[in-house]
Amino acid sequence: MFDNDKFSSSFGNLPEEAFIKLKSISEFKKFGPNTQLDELGKVPSKLYLVLSGIMRCYIISESGKEFNKRFFFPMNFAGSLTALIRNSPSEIVYETITECSVYEIDYKKLKAMCKTDDVISNLYTTILEKVFITYEKRQLELISLNASQRYQKLKKDIPDIDKLIPQYHIASYLSITPVQLSRIRKKLRG
Repeated sequence: MFDNDKFSSSFGNLPEEAFIKLKSISEFKKFGPNTQLDELGKVPSKLYLVLSGIMRCYIISESGKEFNKRFFFPMNFAGSLTALIRNSPSEIVYETITECSVYEIDYKKLKAMCKTDDVISNLYTTILEKVFITYEKRQLELISLNASQRYQKLKKDIPDIDKLIPQYHIASYLSITPVQLSRIRKKLRG
């Protein structure tokens, strides 16, 4: 299922005692496809560590159109951090794309633990740093790369993306229409 070695290889060496503390405020859960974990307009209380499967986060425009902001794969933390930090309603929906196994972490307990445990506090900082780096990288890609380049980069980062995620989700993530994605894929195939 999940052990400290796998966790440490992704987030840095974590002493067994700290890992056990972290698991004590976590609950293992399985969710089916298309399950909303953080709902629009609701105050979230959990942070999720994806163990298996794929999740996404998206925003909904005034016209009701969904725009994918990010995909989450195993060993990614997912959750509406802004809403968690501010204890405010989420403006982003977090949803499973496939069946997912996660550790659901009680955010308030995690924050309380950070005040008394330097190792957990440092882990929290590492998680936030990884989230920020990923966010900044995504913003730069949206500004500096065209749609074809963004798709090629996504394919490089996740070679099986076309088999894992529906095309309309990929198109939304790339900020293009499914028709545009189809044209890009056709052109790249030659």
